[in-house]
Amino acid sequence: MTVESTAARTPRRSAGSKAGTTGTKRTTRTTAKKDAGAEPQLVQLLTPEGKRVKNAEYDKYVAGVTPEELRGLYRDMVLTRRFDAEATSLQRQGELGLWASLLGQEAAQIGSGRALRDDDYVFPTYREHGVAWCRGVDPTNLLGMFRGVNNGGWDPNGNNFQLYTIVIGSQTLHATGYAMGIAKDGADSAVIAYFGDGASSQGDVAESFTFSAVYNAPVVFFCQNNQWAISEPTEKQSRVPIYQRAQGFGFPGVRVDGNDVLGCLAVTRWALERARAGEGPTLVEAFTYRMGAHTTSDDPTRYRGDEERQAWEAKDPILRLRRYLEASNHADEGFFAELETESEALGKRVREAVRAMPDPDHFAIFENVYADGHALVDEERAQFAAYQASFADEGGN
Repeated sequence: MTVESTAARTPRRSAGSKAGTTGTKRTTRTTAKKDAGAEPQLVQLLTPEGKRVKNAEYDKYVAGVTPEELRGLYRDMVLTRRFDAEATSLQRQGELGLWASLLGQEAAQIGSGRALRDDDYVFPTYREHGVAWCRGVDPTNLLGMFRGVNNGGWDPNGNNFQLYTIVIGSQTLHATGYAMGIAKDGADSAVIAYFGDGASSQGDVAESFTFSAVYNAPVVFFCQNNQWAISEPTEKQSRVPIYQRAQGFGFPGVRVDGNDVLGCLAVTRWALERARAGEGPTLVEAFTYRMGAHTTSDDPTRYRGDEERQAWEAKDPILRLRRYLEASNHADEGFFAELETESEALGKRVREAVRAMPDPDHFAIFENVYADGHALVDEERAQFAAYQASFADEGGN
């Protein structure tokens, strides 16, 4: 074995790493999770107990947040969770083909989403229902694709919120290219790309990091590290915390408590300000947890235990903000009761809207394939038309 191959197998501990994580000794999953959660670089402004903690670097980015805005953040998270729960129920009832739940990730999405300006542009994956909410996308429009009646359901340019991306990690390239374009146009807006810890291992993401750094693109890479890439834990994806990867590409990375909506709001505002000021890209790692399944086709009990989930339930993003609101006398029982009523009304509206969605045009798949038409597409359309007509003939007989 050569010296080079030995070094590759046993990396040196960086200055920012915690002791006891190097060498060939294997770490148990429980210990790895505990160490990751205790990283000193973790930005946190609101503890799981609802206590406001000071942070000299990031406090200024939330200094002007009013009690009304805090209640707004709480409302955003509650209604987003209610919508998500209704969508999961609809899938279980056969109304949707699939659903990717955001349960547990509300603070990361609402905090970062509310940090955006109207002229900023968002490139999501397929779990950013909270960000869509912040951008003003009607939640019922998110469900058309999962019901199979359209390819997205909303105009991306109407809310500066791109359509959901199923191909893992590819939207980071789109975001980088768009950011390079607006920089050349002289705009002072920014771009944000959302992806998960699993996507961080994709080549498209690494390529995006390279191009954004070299061209100083005004883009924020927002990684929601929910600990599991389907059934693969984060330590199977990276030997270092994800935010530290930015160092190798020449731009800053920061890890924030992804269950702390104030922390996510502050860090994202900081990163967006850097982008707008021409200081280039930033990688934000929101350290959070996927409380539910990867999608409704997944069974998380096959690869993780109840103890881990219970530990993260104690860090619930909605509960911690409620504790803070109550302790600070920023919200009373009337507010929470009114919000519960609004939540139920939203659930009812979503159910009715999904069940009322019309069937798609069967021939729409042949449209917009080629700009000027194509003989093969015409032939396939004719064959499909004959196939559809055969059902009518059978019914007539």
